[in-house]
Amino acid sequence: MRLLAPPFTQGGRDPGYIGAYPPGIRENGGQYTHAAIWVGWAFADLGDGERAARVFDLLNPIGHASEPTAVRSYRVEPYVVAADIGGVPPYVGRGGWTWYTGSAAWLWRFGVERMLGVRSDGGAVRIEPCLPRDWARVGVTLRRAEGTLAITIENPDGVSTGVAECWVDGVAQERAIVAFPTDGRERHVTVRLGAAKQPGLRAAESNRAPDTATV
Repeated sequence: MRLLAPPFTQGGRDPGYIGAYPPGIRENGGQYTHAAIWVGWAFADLGDGERAARVFDLLNPIGHASEPTAVRSYRVEPYVVAADIGGVPPYVGRGGWTWYTGSAAWLWRFGVERMLGVRSDGGAVRIEPCLPRDWARVGVTLRRAEGTLAITIENPDGVSTGVAECWVDGVAQERAIVAFPTDGRERHVTVRLGAAKQPGLRAAESNRAPDTATV
């Protein structure tokens, strides 16, 4: 997922500081991971869980260690996020700046906050997933000193977005916004994707895209 193509070369128009990088490296025609993550986030905002998950899989560093050829191409640690990956020969697929907290943090947010849809909302947790259609069930556990939220996301209709029902400790909720317990106990939350069946819940926005896993 190159930031731009073709890369700038010496003798052409001056693009500024990115022209100091060789063609195909970092912002100059390579994969700049921050921007690539935002592409995935944009797909999720469009309700396209399939493409969002595909982008996440491409960015997941462990995928670059799946077989020997990939390892020889990637050439950096497969357990941390690379800030950039080469985009033109002889650097295609070669990882660049690893242990880069900005890219790692954004990839974490993309997976947890946008695809799983679990994000902070005024001290509570809002749950608005965008998942691949074939992800049937996802489990998320959030722990704080004052208590735990054990969240199960169910997708019986094979959709990508939209919350049909939300239950907290067996009680139907009007919104998929859940407060943490304050007495140290575990609160059980079930969110079912699909067309809204309860007042106040968002209807499904798209049936075009997403798949699933357990976290």
